[in-house]
Amino acid sequence: MAEIKKISAVSFFNSRVTSIISIALVLFLLGLIFLMAALGSRLSDFVKENISFSVVLKDDVREPDIKRIQKNLDDLPFIKSTEYISKEQAIKELENELGENPETFLGFNPLQASIEVRLHSEYANTDSLQVIEKRLKAYTSVSDLLYRKDMMQVVNDNMRRFGVVLLTLTLMLMAISFVLISNTIRLLIYSKRFLIHTMQLVGATADFIRRPFVIYNTVSGILASILAILMLISALYYLQGELPGFVQMMDTGMLLLIFLSVFAMGILLCVGASVLAVNKYLRMEVNKLYYV
Repeated sequence: MAEIKKISAVSFFNSRVTSIISIALVLFLLGLIFLMAALGSRLSDFVKENISFSVVLKDDVREPDIKRIQKNLDDLPFIKSTEYISKEQAIKELENELGENPETFLGFNPLQASIEVRLHSEYANTDSLQVIEKRLKAYTSVSDLLYRKDMMQVVNDNMRRFGVVLLTLTLMLMAISFVLISNTIRLLIYSKRFLIHTMQLVGATADFIRRPFVIYNTVSGILASILAILMLISALYYLQGELPGFVQMMDTGMLLLIFLSVFAMGILLCVGASVLAVNKYLRMEVNKLYYV
């Protein structure tokens, strides 16, 4: 008798550990998708905010006027940063690109001073740029506005496609996660189907029957979520070693939100799967319990 109890306890422990590991692996994959989505958002913002355009200044603009213009630009809500490029600095940069100084054979510096402007990511699109262009050209000291409209459009289109693909993958994986977790929990509850029927025969309510299964699998979901979060932290630590600066692209708040999402998804999926699995056997006729 003692031996049977021991075997039963070992079997129960093994099934519990197996289910927790299975759920944790599913949640880990779900967490990776969340991380990819967060990284994609950060990468999109980074790319957009590093696409600059040039506010070309007229030749007769004086130094105090340039500083005033730059300060006015810095105060605008859609501008993230500005950098003044003098005529001398511009010709040096062009010399580095061409390998020779155009001023030597032209006899004069053909370039104009400019202010390089970087926008906040939410304004880095062609529609906003048309409005911004009209506003900046209203400055009397501004000669022209130079930026790559085609490149801006390509970046926004590619980021939009990436977002759609990532959203589709997330929804698909969430559906697959629910199915996998549901099947894992259903297998655990399957062995208790006759117990559920017996409890019904003695007058137990549906809520009373469901409660221990929901509590049991909620605890499993919590443990699996913690294990999945530890796996995600390990993955981030590994990626930080291979790609320095990777973790810095996502702030602490974003990482905490991802971990909380994984934790919440682990509990919600386990509770939902438990309720559905128990309800199935609550509604099932006794004759069918032998054939499922």
